[in-house]
Amino acid sequence: MIGKQRPDFDAYAGDLFGEIMLADAAAAPAARQPLSRFVPGLAICAIASAAAAWLSQNYGVPVILAGLLIGLALNFAAGDPRTHEGLDATSRHGLRAGIVLLGLQVTAMQVAAMGAVPFAGLALVMGAALIAALLAARVTGQSAAVGLLAGGSTAICGASAALALYGVIGRERIDQAQFTLTLVILAAASAIALTTYPALTQMLGFSDAQAGFLVGASIHDVAQAIGAGFAVSDTAGAQATVVKLTRVALLAPLVTLAALWIARAHPVAAGDTATRVPLLPGFILAFLALVGVNSLIALPPAVAANALIASKALLLLAVTATAMRTRTDLLLDLGWRAVMPVLAATIASLGVALAFARWVI
Repeated sequence: MIGKQRPDFDAYAGDLFGEIMLADAAAAPAARQPLSRFVPGLAICAIASAAAAWLSQNYGVPVILAGLLIGLALNFAAGDPRTHEGLDATSRHGLRAGIVLLGLQVTAMQVAAMGAVPFAGLALVMGAALIAALLAARVTGQSAAVGLLAGGSTAICGASAALALYGVIGRERIDQAQFTLTLVILAAASAIALTTYPALTQMLGFSDAQAGFLVGASIHDVAQAIGAGFAVSDTAGAQATVVKLTRVALLAPLVTLAALWIARAHPVAAGDTATRVPLLPGFILAFLALVGVNSLIALPPAVAANALIASKALLLLAVTATAMRTRTDLLLDLGWRAVMPVLAATIASLGVALAFARWVI
């Protein structure tokens, strides 16, 4: 057994790109492998996700936050090589399929119905989130890619946008621990907003239109933004739904701009396709295609409802698998600076949304 080493946990570090970084992987002969190799990782991820869903339904814990925390608690399971391919495939394909299905929640008519003034306010809120996150990343000595991930996720739709942006930014620019911590802070901030923003609108005496704009423009998670609107009133809930879904529709332009920035700021060498990023990834094109279909064809309400359930389930599986593949000791090493871009973006989006709702709407 001389020269044969036992692989450790670090050798199998994985990410959303589904890469298993073994030194001798390139030398291994290409052979068709059975689908059963995905079962161990997929099974443990599904069990953890089911536990998160149960906690959410019975105790009101935000489901994404529950999935992240349970995944982190079970990350020792990723020390077993048999789970690697299943966890990596779940995180990679689950995020893409979940984002694609979000396209059935948005139509071009909903975006147009919001009107020019609220849309301008929404653009200001999103811009403030991006700028604040980039500035916070710079002040705390982090890369602009970290600021882009935090600001873009806050500006669009929380964990869903974070998964999409990370797929474009790449593990070469943001490590797995930083990405997972970003997801945790996003989920926690959205949960706090769900419980506090409706009360804030009532304390400030906002109208239904003002309250709907505020929660729709500043709460990260789709379900929580809409839920916060309906916690105020049905009219506020309808307004929050339109504003929030407009933010979701802007996911594709943001990912495209992120890819353009990466191509300009971090160009790849000629002929190097390993780190080359397409300007518009395939899953974003599929997302836009479903938005187009939903805009042109009157689909039965059950289709959109079931697509939303499937999307949330797939995204839950993706974030749970991502958390399970993250080393908690690396999370601890990041320190307080790592959370500052998300906090700055959250505060900035709330401040601008409050000012616009108070003085313009």
